[in-house]
This record gives sequence, structure tokens and C-alpha cells, in this order.
Amino acid sequence: MISPFAFVAETRQWFDGPIALSGAIANGHAIRAARMLGADFAYIGSAFIATREANAVEGYKQMITSSSAEDIVYSNLFTGVHGNYLKPSIMAAGMDPDNLPTSDPSKNEFRHRRLRRAREAQGVEADLGLRPGRRQRGRDLAGGRN
Repeated sequence: MISPFAFVAETRQWFDGPIALSGAIANGHAIRAARMLGADFAYIGSAFIATREANAVEGYKQMITSSSAEDIVYSNLFTGVHGNYLKPSIMAAGMDPDNLPTSDPSKNEFRHRRLRRAREAQGVEADLGLRPGRRQRGRDLAGGRN
């Protein structure tokens, strides 16, 4: 996996068009860093999950606001493609987040009961530790109330 910042630097060597950077972008500092490295704009995703306007279930919103970077598990078990998932959602699916097997994408079988439950494992960007006030649910990125 390539760092988003390395991606921008390498892509700028041959691509002159607009670049949108996403992944671990959680605040204005990260947006500014992305712009300084050559991205035209940045995309913030997980930070908005806990807002009133998001259609996420309440448990997921609470999980986002109460989790930290230590709660992120990087696994390919659930889809065959590596992604970031929250430990509490993996535990809620009856699995041990510290002992997940590695998936063979060519053999993914979602009919298995445990994997069916694991589809509810909540994904997240790796930006939880970057968001100041993340435990203050209901606050927007500019510090105002939602």
C-alpha cells in the first residue's frame, strides 16, 4: 500500500490533471498538507459519519466518536481487499480482532455464518487519532455545533 502523500508526489511527475487525495484526512491541517504536496483537493470521509445528517446507524456513530487509532484493525478478511475496521464492530460480530485469519480473495465465502455477521464490521479511515475533539459527538470540523 502506498502512502497518499507518496502517491501525489509520484503521480504529479506524469499527471497534470486534478488530484483528489483521501485517506486519513480529518482536519484542516491534513487538507493543507495535501495541497502543499500537490493535491488539488482533499476528501474527508469518516469524520462525517457521526454527524446528525449521516444515515449511519446510531451504534456506528457512537463507535466512531469513542474509538481511537488503537481501535483500527487492517484486514482483508471481510471483503478480500485490505481495509480498516473498528475493533468493537469485529468483537460484536463474535470474532477476535487480534487474531483474524488472512483471507484468500479467490475463496471468499460469505455464506459462512461468522462471515455473514462480519459483514457488519464497520470500516473507518485511519484518521481517528487526527481528529481533535473526536469524543465530542455533534461538533462539526470547524468547532461549531451540529
